[in-house]
Amino acid sequence: MRRNRNYSKRVEKEDQHKINSKIRAEKVRLVGDNVEMGVYPTKQALAIADEQGLDLVEISPNAEPPVCKVMDYKKFLYEQKKRDKALKAKATKVIVKEIRFGPQTDDHDYEFKKKHAEKFLKDGAKLKAFVFFKGRSIVFKEQGQILLLKLAQDLEEFGKVEQMPRLEGKRMTMFIAPKKGK
Repeated sequence: MRRNRNYSKRVEKEDQHKINSKIRAEKVRLVGDNVEMGVYPTKQALAIADEQGLDLVEISPNAEPPVCKVMDYKKFLYEQKKRDKALKAKATKVIVKEIRFGPQTDDHDYEFKKKHAEKFLKDGAKLKAFVFFKGRSIVFKEQGQILLLKLAQDLEEFGKVEQMPRLEGKRMTMFIAPKKGK
């Protein structure tokens, strides 16, 4: 028995710029290296670009007349891709670390978790500290808020509070961002 397979045809994605013969305007404003800037008929601008062995690329189609530049289009795309990749590499990735408390966390556990929180903030990660209320422990909301505010006060030199303690369902959450320059 033979299967019917749909082979998808490879579709070329359309360029984001109009180049050479795809430019439909009658006149264009020509810019670029080794080119006398000014308004030219499209055919003459194409001839100038062809004479230099380069492409005529429409830079801003909404201008009146449209602005075109004489350049090597493939090289332009390559450099643009390289620039985008470099920007993406420089973008900072935000890491969020969580620390969970109970409403009646004792001092030793609190100190232990506070040390971890300090380490996370020193490493440059954001901190999400929350108190989880199990069952009927929701009656201790004030204790949970006091615990989170105490943590914020203890970590004041390492980070600043981004969001004050807020109750969401059975969780009271607070965010602390690391201080710059640490």
